[in-house]
Amino acid sequence: LGSSLELLDISHTYIQELPEELKLLVNLKCLNLRGTGQLNKIPRQLISKFSRLRVLRMLGTGPFSFDEAPEDSVLFGGGEVLIQELLGLKYLEVLELTLGSYHALQILLSSNKLKSCIRSLFLWLAGDATSIVDATAFADLNHLNELWIYRGFELEELKIDYTEIVRKRREPFVFRSLHHVTIYSCTKLKDSTFLVFAPNLKSLTLFDCGAMEEIISVGKIAETPEMMGHISPFENLQMLHLSYLPILKSIYWKPLPFTHLKEMEVSGCNQLEKHPLDSNSAKERKVVIRGDTQWWNRLQWEDEATQIAFRSCFQPHS
Repeated sequence: LGSSLELLDISHTYIQELPEELKLLVNLKCLNLRGTGQLNKIPRQLISKFSRLRVLRMLGTGPFSFDEAPEDSVLFGGGEVLIQELLGLKYLEVLELTLGSYHALQILLSSNKLKSCIRSLFLWLAGDATSIVDATAFADLNHLNELWIYRGFELEELKIDYTEIVRKRREPFVFRSLHHVTIYSCTKLKDSTFLVFAPNLKSLTLFDCGAMEEIISVGKIAETPEMMGHISPFENLQMLHLSYLPILKSIYWKPLPFTHLKEMEVSGCNQLEKHPLDSNSAKERKVVIRGDTQWWNRLQWEDEATQIAFRSCFQPHS
């Protein structure tokens, strides 16, 4: 293997444990563990041995492990031990991370060094009792490109303090680098209004969020009238996937242009009766819309011209 190895890529494999012997890779600069969903043991003091590490990809690593990880694994405790080891990596530039508790996230957000490195963040909150997550804190993650929030069974709100953002930033769009968001099995979450602050969002997936009534809450936006003239949500969105949101009634309070949308898929959203796309969304390009025929047939449209424009875009689920 040799101590000269600089890149180790074992992403998307079924590996369950990293061997202690990897500590011999003293010149390692890039370690890719992305998508290693069964990895539940990373020996303590292994990651910190990679003193020259510049890139560490751990998105979707060991999502089954936070309750079961052995105490001698850095995954024990939801990632808090791992973060302590990362703090010693002085050359680290790019970090993709999976965390198993809100407390671990707060430790991460207390480090300016790690905040500047974070590109992708996967929050596995299955064992966490936190009901309100302050999404304003994500505003300091200037390079955050990808956000997953997974199995936050107690999560009720992703809260944004608009006045705090304006005081710090003097402009409303704080998640400029955020391109991909997936929220999965957050069964008490009522909306995801914080996304209005992500003007460059390209893909959004919402799955199994049984309490979600709106994606963007008109009530919360109305609380901050300064925002009303600034926002046009989802203007760069290319993919929108909505699945098993049984009481979802609206994406936004009015139809939107969705000028870059390429694909929209809807299933198990029987209360979503107003189509979110306006007539401009169909101009000069083909949008693919997949869904159940019954849902499509009962949709309410902005006007007849919009309905006609989108008729050829629909592909029924087989």
